[in-house]
Amino acid sequence: MFKKILIANRGEIAVRVIKTCRRLGVQTVVVYSDADADSMAVEMADETVYIGASPASESYLVADKIIDAVRQTGAEAIHPGFGFLSENPVFAKRLEEEGIGWIGPNAYAIEAMGDKISSKKLAAEAGVSTVPGHMGLIEDTKEAVKISREIGYPVMIKASAGGGGKGIRVAANDKEVEEGFPAVKAEAKASFGDDRVFIEKFILEPRHIEIQVLGDKHGNCIYLVERECSIQRRNQKVIEEAPSPLLDPETRKKMGEQAVALAKAVNYDSAGTVEFVASGADKGFYFLEMNTRLQVEHPVTEMITGVDLVEQMLRVAYGEKLKLKQSDIKINGWAVESRVYAEDPYRNFLPSIGRLKRFHAPEEGKLAGGEVRMDSGVREGDEISMFYDPMIAKLITHGKDRDTALDVHGEALDRFHIEGIQDNMPFIAAVIDEKRFRSGNITTAYIKDEFPEGFEGVEPTKEQETQLICAAAYVHGFFSRRAADTSGRMSPPPEARRDWIVILGDKHHPVTLDLGEDGDAEITVNGGKPHTLVTPWYPGQHLVEGLLDGKPFAVKFADRTEGYLFRHRGVAVRALVCTPNVADLHARLPEKEKPDTSKLIISPMPGLVVSVDVEMGQEVQEGEAVCVVEAMKMQNIIRAEANGTVKAINVGAGDSVAADEIMVEFD
Repeated sequence: MFKKILIANRGEIAVRVIKTCRRLGVQTVVVYSDADADSMAVEMADETVYIGASPASESYLVADKIIDAVRQTGAEAIHPGFGFLSENPVFAKRLEEEGIGWIGPNAYAIEAMGDKISSKKLAAEAGVSTVPGHMGLIEDTKEAVKISREIGYPVMIKASAGGGGKGIRVAANDKEVEEGFPAVKAEAKASFGDDRVFIEKFILEPRHIEIQVLGDKHGNCIYLVERECSIQRRNQKVIEEAPSPLLDPETRKKMGEQAVALAKAVNYDSAGTVEFVASGADKGFYFLEMNTRLQVEHPVTEMITGVDLVEQMLRVAYGEKLKLKQSDIKINGWAVESRVYAEDPYRNFLPSIGRLKRFHAPEEGKLAGGEVRMDSGVREGDEISMFYDPMIAKLITHGKDRDTALDVHGEALDRFHIEGIQDNMPFIAAVIDEKRFRSGNITTAYIKDEFPEGFEGVEPTKEQETQLICAAAYVHGFFSRRAADTSGRMSPPPEARRDWIVILGDKHHPVTLDLGEDGDAEITVNGGKPHTLVTPWYPGQHLVEGLLDGKPFAVKFADRTEGYLFRHRGVAVRALVCTPNVADLHARLPEKEKPDTSKLIISPMPGLVVSVDVEMGQEVQEGEAVCVVEAMKMQNIIRAEANGTVKAINVGAGDSVAADEIMVEFD
C-alpha cells in the first residue's frame, strides 16, 4: 500500500479521502488555495502545500502546481477526488510519464468515455443498450431538424463534451430544434471549448439510474448495485438513494452486466459509474455516459454494500487484485443521501455565501432505528466562498428499508442547524416527506412537476402543528418562570401562569401548561387530551428536542423580538404566546394587521409591580410614566404610548404580572 498520497482537491471529498487514509495508515498531503487556507482538510492532513489564489483556474486546475507539490512532499500518488482534474486524460498521461501514481482509471478509459459521441459508439459495440439517436457530427440547423424527425419527437439536443447540466435542450417539434440547436452549440463552445452536438430520443417518464463499477489492473471488474439520482434541479442532483425503487432483480442484473461489459471494453481499472436513463413506464434503460471518477453520491453505495470505495481505489492503483467477487456484493437495507447546498430555496435557490455562525450537524451513528453518516468539509466559523461549488455537506442515512431510511433522514435534518448563510434543508425536508416522493413514483422532472412556482415552504401537518404548539408553550413558560424566579425579591416567586394562547399564523390555540422541575411538562392543546413533553432544552439552544408523548421530536428554534421562530420539515412559522386578553386583541383585527395597543399598558415581561403612578380618571400624556415593573433585578418604567384618560387599573403595587398582561386601560 502507498505510504503517502496527495489529494488534489478540497472540501468534503478531501476530508473523505483523508478518513480512509488514516484508517489504512496512509499519510496525506493536501493542496490548498487562499480561500481554503483554514479549511478542515488543511487541518486534518499530515502535510499541506499552498498552490495559489482562490479561483480554481489559478490553483486546483493548474497541473504544474499539483505536480510540484508531489515533488516537494514525496507523495507517491495523487487522488483527484471529483471535479477539477479528476477526468482530465492529459493530466493522467502526464503523471504516468513522470512516474507518479494515479488513483483513478487509465488515461485511455478517461479519454474514451469523456467524449459523449465516442462513448456511445463504444457502448453500442460492447452490447450496451443505447438511446436511439444520431451519434455523428451535425453540421447545421437544417440537418438537425431532419435528424430529429427521423428519430421521432421529443428529442434531446446535447453537447458532446457537456457535463454538470450544461449544454442540454429538449425539443418537442421542428421550431424548438431550430431554436435549441444553435443555442446548445454556442453554450458548448463557451463552456467546454467544443461545439460538437448530438441528438437523441428523449425518454418519457425518465429516471436517472447509475451503476457503480469497480475494476482492477488484472482484468477483473464487478458492479456494486445501482443508485437512483432522479431528484434533480437544473440537471444537478439533489437527493440520491440506493437501491432504486424502480428496479427489480432481473433489470438490475441486466444493467449491471452491461455496465461491466462497457468497463471491460476500455480496460477500466478503478471506481467508476455507468449512467443510464430508465423509463418509469416499461423499465427500459439506455446508456447515457460514464463518469470516470468517484461520484459525489458514492456513500449510498458504501452504506448498502459495506465496501469502502476510496480504499478499493487506493488498492487498485497500487496494483492489488480485487478481492471482491460479484457474488460477494449484497444489498443490505436502503440508503439516502441529500446534498446540503449554500443556497436560498425561498429565492429560487440563489447561492448564499458568508460565514457559518453556527454549524451543528447531527451526530453520526444510530438514530431512530437507522444510521446517520455525515460527509462534510466545513466547521462552525468557516467561510463559504464564492469560488467553488455551493455544496457544503452531504447527509447520508441508512435503514432496513426505504421508509426507514427516509424517516431517519427526516429526523437527522431536524437536528442539522446552520446559521449565517441560507441553506436548502427546508426544501430537502419537504421532498423527503412529500407523498409522491415517498411512493417512489419519481422522474427527473419531479421538482419541476411538484414545485412549478418554486419553493415557498409547506403547511404544517396536524402532528407538526401539535409539536410546534407544545414547543412554543414550553419555551415561553420556561422564560416566564425564569424571569419571575429571578426578580430579586425576597418574597416567594409568583405562581407560574398556566393558561396561554399560542398563535401560529392566524390560528389561535388555547393551551394549558403545567411545567415540571426537570425539563418535563404537561400541555393541553385546544382542550384535548394532555400531552407529555420531556426535553433538556434551555435558553441558548437552537433545538427544542426530546420526547412528546413518548415519541422523539426536534424542532429548530430562534428567539425573535416578537414571538419565536420555529422550523420543522420545510415548515417555517412564527409563534406568538399570549395571555387570553392580548390574544383576543389579535383575533379582532384583520389578518396580518398588528393590534393597536396604544390605549393599553401591557407588561413587557413577567415580574413584580413596584408602583402604579396614575389614578382612575386621570388624564395622561404620551410618554408619561404609568407604572414600574421589576424583573431580573431591573426596574422598568412603563410609559403611555398616547394621550388618554385612565378608565381601568387592573394591578397594584406588589402584584405579580405575566408577560403581555394588561395592567392599565385608557379611554
